[in-house]
Formats: sequence, structure tokens, C-alpha cells
Amino acid sequence: MKPTNNLTVEVRSFSYRRGLPYDASGHGGGYIFDCRAILNPGRYERYMMLSGRDQEVIDFLRKNTDIASFLEHACQLVEMSIQNYQEREFDHLMVAFGCTGGRHRSVYCAEQMAQWLKDNFNLGVDLEHLDLNA
Repeated sequence: MKPTNNLTVEVRSFSYRRGLPYDASGHGGGYIFDCRAILNPGRYERYMMLSGRDQEVIDFLRKNTDIASFLEHACQLVEMSIQNYQEREFDHLMVAFGCTGGRHRSVYCAEQMAQWLKDNFNLGVDLEHLDLNA
């Protein structure tokens, strides 16, 4: 689906150990959601080498955490900005999810946010996992 305006939402996952993501647009701002309050599957040996893209980690997060509620609230906030930004013809919004290592919780949340944006809005979505392979 081709965007109806020039708004692109950059969705990022990152590790707080390496620092906050850089906004190359020059606009600054956006959302940074802290996933560290969610139980970390990376603390368990069987999930350490996996990421938030792996089904075992996805199942763990959905079964053992309140990540669905976390994402629901994040989506509500982002939706408010999208509507406002499109009305004002803005071209950029950054939405970032951070956790300790940038591999499990933040990756899962970024993946979910990017898919939700694609499913519900006619805009550009740029997904990047900044520390997934670090």
C-alpha cells in the first residue's frame, strides 16, 4: 500500500547499554518506550541466544508477561501522534523500544509496532533493530 502522505514512522529496537537511538531526520523527538519493566526472557539460558523474533521468545513474552497491555498503551499514544502529524503534513516520527540488551523485549515490541502500523495506517514504516546482532 502506497502512503497517502509523506509520513514515515521509524521503528527501532535498541539496547540501553549502548545508548538511545539517533534521530537522523533532524527533527528530534519521538517516542522511546522502556521495556525493562517486562520480565526478560534473556535471563533464562534457553532463551539467551534467541531474539524477540523467535517463536519461543514470543510465546514466553505472551504467556509470562503483560506485554500485550504495554503495547496497547504504546499504540494508543503513537496513534494520537500519527493522526496529528498527518493533519500537519509532518514527514517523520520515531518510535523506539529499549531494553537491557536490545535482543528480546525491545525486538518483539518493535516488530509488533511495525506490523500494527502497516496493518492500520497508510504510511511508510522503517523497522530497524540497532543492537540485535551486537
